[in-house]
Amino acid sequence: MMEKSNQYPDFGLTPEQRREAVLGHYYEYPGMDGEGGEIWCYTDAYAYPPGATVRLQVSSTAASFSLEIVRDGATEQSVLKRDGLAARWQETPDQCSVIGCGWETSFEFKVEENWPSGAYRVTLRAEGSDGTPIHCHHLFIVRPIAGRKPGCVLHVAATGSWTSYNTWGGSNHYQGITGPNRDQYATTVSIERPFCRGFVVLPADAPRVPLEIYAPMAVAPRYPHMEWAYANGYSKKYASSGWASYDSHFFRWAERQGYAVDLVSQHELHFNPEILDGYDCVVFVGHDEYWTWEMRDAVDTYVERGGRAARFAGNFMWQTRLEDGGKRQVCYKYRSRAEDPAYRSADPTRTSGSWEAAEIGRPGAATFGLNATRGLYVGWGGCAPRGARGFPVYRPEHWAFAGTGIYYGDILGAEGHAFGYEVDGLDYIIRGGLPEPAEDSGAPKGLEILALGMSSLKEESADIPADDQFLSDADAKFVAETLIGDNGPATVERIKRGSGMIVNFPRGKGEVFHAGSCEWVAALKRGDAMVERVTANVLNHYLNR
Repeated sequence: MMEKSNQYPDFGLTPEQRREAVLGHYYEYPGMDGEGGEIWCYTDAYAYPPGATVRLQVSSTAASFSLEIVRDGATEQSVLKRDGLAARWQETPDQCSVIGCGWETSFEFKVEENWPSGAYRVTLRAEGSDGTPIHCHHLFIVRPIAGRKPGCVLHVAATGSWTSYNTWGGSNHYQGITGPNRDQYATTVSIERPFCRGFVVLPADAPRVPLEIYAPMAVAPRYPHMEWAYANGYSKKYASSGWASYDSHFFRWAERQGYAVDLVSQHELHFNPEILDGYDCVVFVGHDEYWTWEMRDAVDTYVERGGRAARFAGNFMWQTRLEDGGKRQVCYKYRSRAEDPAYRSADPTRTSGSWEAAEIGRPGAATFGLNATRGLYVGWGGCAPRGARGFPVYRPEHWAFAGTGIYYGDILGAEGHAFGYEVDGLDYIIRGGLPEPAEDSGAPKGLEILALGMSSLKEESADIPADDQFLSDADAKFVAETLIGDNGPATVERIKRGSGMIVNFPRGKGEVFHAGSCEWVAALKRGDAMVERVTANVLNHYLNR
């Protein structure tokens, strides 16, 4: 539960270190641990079917290591152990984040037919150069064989976002060591590299992005999650993406509640979309920001045919492209109109920018009912830091709220802080005390807004110096340029206010429920009974339980 204090937590950093933690570019790279030695690993794919061979690439200062693989579900189940496996140090290209590490396979093993679908955590242990233990973690998914699975939920892990945020090697889609001055984010990133620290495993008390304190008046914003990461040797992006911060909390919760759950990566939507057809309910959770055109086609077709999609996730923002059989992901993002060859091609719809950009012409709302550009930040920096921590409810009579005892005006998920740190919304009007999508919002026909909270695209406070702003107004200017073609002050003023919503709508023979917040899973992690009940209502409704 959230603290009632209004004091920022102290992780022992100086003011200069705190600033570096937030604004600096620090990342994992081979050799970073110096004379103590280190071990790193990755697999040759995100997901494997039963019977497939997994190839493990290892680079280590130690000559041998031990391996354990554990299925990470409601209960942990060890499926494979090995000792005395040979290792060696493998040279890594400078731009490994972009082109992949290119390490040779150190060990391979078969996914046994009796390993159930789910996430499998790999732990390697070895002895450091000075005799102290060293270790690393990785993760792969065992995906189900295609076929009819009545009563089973299909959970699609947000692996596009994992790829985008992974800091290992120096570059991701946010910061990087690319470009002539080695200071640009990478427009292409590889999956053939280790995960950064914090993507697979985290301490239970690792801070999440939204503030759990009530920010003091007229005090510069602080970012406890990045301060903690800097102080404890974790990636500064651990709280923005990964299994440990997001997908794991839904998967474990669902299994504890007795649901049968299969797990796939987003690559399956792209390359094997028919896998969806076996399920009555497909679920997306957490920070789920990066998708290809083909992934959206898969979901749209599935829902049109009668499937039910439940999205407990936020920030449906960027179109990506996959290259090299899915090994590399392309997203030019803010630089797409200036640099992406697709923008000037015969088919600019595949430009790797915001879904709401005119050249792409496929707003996120067309698939999931809400747009990232009409939502965004809540509960951190100077963006609604003292805002609602749950969703203010407007239509409590909706079936999703059955058994909660919730009333009009109540705030769903405040106990578990379900609202933040990035949310999705629509332009709307209030009529008779109830929100409706604005006529030009792009909302699908029949969409109902069940709950609605406020968000912001811009940090603004006359009391806070611009130098202390991390988010500032860059995203507001980008959205203004994307939606209106102008990023001047008057246009920014028009678009800077956003919302986060819970919506429900029919599509073809199917249906979509979308709670547009990254942090819904945090409320499941924290045992927020009301959020748990709504989640179960949606799953039960869509599974015909």
